[in-house]
Amino acid sequence: MNEKAQKALKDFLEALGLDLQKLDMEKTPARVADMYEYLFSGVGRHTSEIWGELFHTDNEGIVAVKNIPFYSMCEHHLVPFFGRLSIAYKPRNGMVAGFSKFVSLVELVSHRPQLQERMTEQIAEAVSRDVQAEGVLVVTEAQQLCMTMRGDMAHGTATVTSACRGSFAEDTALYNQAWLLLDWKRSE
Repeated sequence: MNEKAQKALKDFLEALGLDLQKLDMEKTPARVADMYEYLFSGVGRHTSEIWGELFHTDNEGIVAVKNIPFYSMCEHHLVPFFGRLSIAYKPRNGMVAGFSKFVSLVELVSHRPQLQERMTEQIAEAVSRDVQAEGVLVVTEAQQLCMTMRGDMAHGTATVTSACRGSFAEDTALYNQAWLLLDWKRSE
């Protein structure tokens, strides 16, 4: 239990005028500290630790893992953004990673204070580097609660970001094929 975080949260809530005892919120600082410890569990961790063994296949085509759900915390406001992320990659020399490893990758990278654009880039870079993929395309669609909870109250607004590496960035036909595989609107 992070006592420093608990004290800071208690001080923060009281600074906002909340009487934690009167509101029966005495345990809230500990609960919030525990939650943020989990939400930021990707801080200081490297993506290379999650892959395990790569497998050789005869697959020369593109591999796609679609609609991976995620939750992350906007680094600007410390409120959630959430959605789904899809990854397409072209294996180099038939070497592929287990499908569940992509879910672990998204969880690790999303469990940091983040920006959606950076998260998308970090995941593309990790697949390119750690799996040594020939080409990578990552597409992220999310709802940003900082947009829907304040200001314009832009309920239902989705933000979409993408990142491309390797042969997908160099070969238009491969790039288009990867986008077609990830066309999440067709799979709903």
